[in-house]
Amino acid sequence: MAKYEIFLPAMGEGIIEATITKLLKNEGDSVEEEDSIMEIATDKVDSEIPAPANGVIAKLLFEEGDIAQVGDVVAILVTEGEELATEKADNTPEKVKTENTIAKNITPVVKEENSPTISNKTENGSFISPLVRTIAQKENISSEELNQIKGSGEGNRITKTDVLSYLENRKSAGTSLKMAEPIVAPVSSGPSAAPTASHKSYEGENVEIIEMDRMRKLIAKYMVNSKQVSPHVTSFIDVDVTGLVQWRNKVKNQFLEKEKQKLTFTPIFVEAVTSAIKDYPMINVSVDGDRIIRKKFINIGMATALPSGNLIVPVIKNANEKNLIGITHQVNDLAERARGNKLLPEDITGSTFTITNLGAFGSTTGTPIINQPEVAILAVGAIKKKPAVIETPQGDTIGIRHIMVMSLSYDHRVVDGGLGGMFLKRVAENLENFDTTRTF
Repeated sequence: MAKYEIFLPAMGEGIIEATITKLLKNEGDSVEEEDSIMEIATDKVDSEIPAPANGVIAKLLFEEGDIAQVGDVVAILVTEGEELATEKADNTPEKVKTENTIAKNITPVVKEENSPTISNKTENGSFISPLVRTIAQKENISSEELNQIKGSGEGNRITKTDVLSYLENRKSAGTSLKMAEPIVAPVSSGPSAAPTASHKSYEGENVEIIEMDRMRKLIAKYMVNSKQVSPHVTSFIDVDVTGLVQWRNKVKNQFLEKEKQKLTFTPIFVEAVTSAIKDYPMINVSVDGDRIIRKKFINIGMATALPSGNLIVPVIKNANEKNLIGITHQVNDLAERARGNKLLPEDITGSTFTITNLGAFGSTTGTPIINQPEVAILAVGAIKKKPAVIETPQGDTIGIRHIMVMSLSYDHRVVDGGLGGMFLKRVAENLENFDTTRTF
């Protein structure tokens, strides 16, 4: 005897919209409480929207591929005895009301006398979200200009990042620009995006065309964005981790028995990096226009490969407040849930520095791309046995040592070679001088 409006829920810091990727129920379907009604996807994580009670789906207000804002009504559920309104039309009062809902925590824009009137669709029929229409009205972007922007969202829909990129380019050029290719929004006031390189089409039985999945598209967009925003510089250093390797080999079985956790090298790297950040806090910053934002907390992102071949970066929050045991527990938990596609939005937001382990795939070194809006990323290579010069009080000798190459890519806008080099050296010193007498 009740009607429920089912809203797109808040899904973490900075997430204001989601794409309806799959409708799991149709109008008129009976559902039980907690049954999944639809699958949604953000630029951070995939999720589902459950039914709040037993009942019948009276109306679905979005179709697959549509983009909804946080706070939008996405479906209406009625319990037994309520009248069903199953007719689906884009111009129903409920639909119109939904499409004009502004995401929660976003201040509505009062339309000025000369502000352009923005339709909820472009001339080619692509949906324009309420947030994009709000931005367009505030910035006096006309419908004609919106029609020129090729969206990067599902079905070429114009997203917030597309319209912000357009504004950046319009501001720098002093005039309206015609967008020939999708543009990735720069962080703060970064440079405009470069056009996609042209290529010829290939045909024949010896060629397979593979469409990028949603996550691969996002990864590609973020990587291009990072290179456009940050002038990358990469420094390298050899690290003798012989003592560290021997210590881990000695204690790993005991650690597993006592803590029920596998002790990998990753928690040790996280601990060494966290300690170095305390010594060089200007590595733990981000850039906002002409301002430098220094974080007093340390959240370490760890790049993790997924079974699909894609990449995700779960975050170890407040790593500076954890010991090696605590870091190990969180590293293993995040890695396991990442591989099982069970990460929550808050698990992959808020990082201030990222580590990527190239050695997991046998690579000795590489030049990692900065995880925006951070200003540095550390890559650790495979640990290899190599002949090395060993300095002793009796003189230099040659010995077999466990050597690892580390590389640090940093944003040269705010991190110069001196700071980057000293930070990288401090991480190396933390690993080379690892206390092999410690008990976890």
